[in-house]
Amino acid sequence: MPPLSCRLPLPLNHQPCPVLLLTTATTATKLHTNTLIFNMSRSSSSSASSSSMSSNQIDVEENTERQNLQLLNQVLKYHNQTKHHFKHYARGPHGLDWANQPNPFRRYISSRLISLQHLPPGEEQQTYHSSSSASSAPLYSSLFLSLPPPKPISFSSISQLFYDSLALSAWKTTGYSTWSLRVNPSSGNLHPTEAYLIAPSIQSLSSSAFVAHYAPKEHGLEVRAQIPSGFFGNCFPDNCFLVGFSSIFWREAWKYGERAFRYCNHDIGHAIAAVAIAAAGLGWDVKMLDGLGYRDLKKLLGLEFLPGFKIPDRPVKGRIPEIEFEDPDCVLAVFPSGVGEVGVDYESLRLGISEFSKLDWKGTPNSLSKEHVVWDIIYRTAEAVKKPSAVGEKFSVGPFQSSGVCSGGSYKKLTVREVVRKRRSAVDMDGRTVIHRDTFYQILFHCLPSGSSSRGNQGKQLALPFRALSWDSEVHAALFVHRVSGLPKGLYFLVRNEDHFDNLRKAMRSEFTWKKPEGCPPGLPLYELAVGDCRELSKRLSCHQDIASDGCFSLGMVAHFEPTLRDKGVWMYPKIVLGDWSAWSSAVPLRAHAVGISATGIGCFFDDPVHEVLGLKGSDYQSLYHFTVGGPVVDRRIMSLPAYPGPEIDA
Repeated sequence: MPPLSCRLPLPLNHQPCPVLLLTTATTATKLHTNTLIFNMSRSSSSSASSSSMSSNQIDVEENTERQNLQLLNQVLKYHNQTKHHFKHYARGPHGLDWANQPNPFRRYISSRLISLQHLPPGEEQQTYHSSSSASSAPLYSSLFLSLPPPKPISFSSISQLFYDSLALSAWKTTGYSTWSLRVNPSSGNLHPTEAYLIAPSIQSLSSSAFVAHYAPKEHGLEVRAQIPSGFFGNCFPDNCFLVGFSSIFWREAWKYGERAFRYCNHDIGHAIAAVAIAAAGLGWDVKMLDGLGYRDLKKLLGLEFLPGFKIPDRPVKGRIPEIEFEDPDCVLAVFPSGVGEVGVDYESLRLGISEFSKLDWKGTPNSLSKEHVVWDIIYRTAEAVKKPSAVGEKFSVGPFQSSGVCSGGSYKKLTVREVVRKRRSAVDMDGRTVIHRDTFYQILFHCLPSGSSSRGNQGKQLALPFRALSWDSEVHAALFVHRVSGLPKGLYFLVRNEDHFDNLRKAMRSEFTWKKPEGCPPGLPLYELAVGDCRELSKRLSCHQDIASDGCFSLGMVAHFEPTLRDKGVWMYPKIVLGDWSAWSSAVPLRAHAVGISATGIGCFFDDPVHEVLGLKGSDYQSLYHFTVGGPVVDRRIMSLPAYPGPEIDA
């Protein structure tokens, strides 16, 4: 086919292609159809006819179908309404209200704070009272081949887990502005994610099982409740604890308006990946407890006592402190790797969680802003995607699968702790740095969900950090290659679930070549679609940002979208967004840093023009996020300060 020209597909006055919309009017409902309980009255008379029962059953099924369609329509409405277009952007604030920027640090006032240990990289041997190499942090690259022997669960190891995943990594200052950075990336560095530790008694930490909120600025745990001693013994194997996450939508909505719900779920995925990588460095495995529903999570994290919130019928501005509530997202089980079968009894777990309402919960959440803006569609969509409890769900941990190696020498000899704590999102790319194609292939190898030794096709999430997730991969990548030596510039595609391959080929442009690039290793499902200089095209698609064209390559993540929502339920919408592509986009900058370059996410992109470039129509596949990888430009005007102790400010 002729070379792909960035001038052809998308003139600046381009009108986005039509997208399949379900136009049924819908209103938000708190009653999730998957948890509807129909109290069908039954006559005590023995003469009740079977035809009447059959009629009732049909009514139930039709009602469920209507409710499911309403919920699906709400999600599709949100996703389409929050797209950026060449002629207009998704609705958001016209400027930043700095006086009401949300405090990025939640505290539970009057709860007891336990200060955790500060463990800078390199101090592991002293901490674990050993001079052996087994006590030092493993190399970052080694984690993708096998996990190290598990450390015991202790005050020190819990401290290190949070220090290497969710703690502050530095402070930045310039002029009169000072702000913090964290180990886990965040859209706009706004950090809507809150974290919790639910653990059995741990020596030097707590004499009883407990629930605690993590305070990153203090690197401490705020104890919110004591748990009955039998909870962990009845529900979990030995040496297991939980890490839970919630989101404060207002923190992202302050800057991004209606699009904020996407980014909140994105940041949960970042947090999942951060915990999975840090846990792996300690020899621990991580798996989401996906059998729990929204109500279970709310009780488990102690969030059911926060003030209620009535959703308005339009965007509203004013003093509305209720929107600072935390929406529960997910809970991860953390346990030693390589210990054989790990089982969780969901029935016993849900029964135990039902008693959490009776616990003595400590602490009152601090206020984050004086005034607020409620973007109503965020909260209607959050209601629609509440996950029901999965009756009959089984907890399953697949075997660890190593990632492929084609250029092991690409990685610097950095430990996992050095990589995760020194990672920084690039603010600009130099437009000069070139990487070799083997380095490019190596980065992509570590982005495959099934690793290299999987017996089947890519799809099952068995490699680090994706193995924390409990569903097959639904996200692929369209890559714009700019500066990779040994590889022609052009458009490429990484298929991360090969069950989608035939469908993707049919859905995308017929002129794409779908040929394997030169030197592409076996087992890497990467395909060349079209050759040509895509720098201007990628820049234009990413809201005209130079950073998309000045790197070595950029990419757009493409999700198997509406069919997944129809087949599995609309609660998969945040799962697609939070778990799959953001766990991946969290892994990309770590891999980039480990080979000596940098990366950053690009949240502003034109959704439907991306689809048109690929030839995608309708909602079967949707673009979710963009990313760029390359040589960073360092702004010398900004000074770095240590993470701890930080300056005495709240921003």
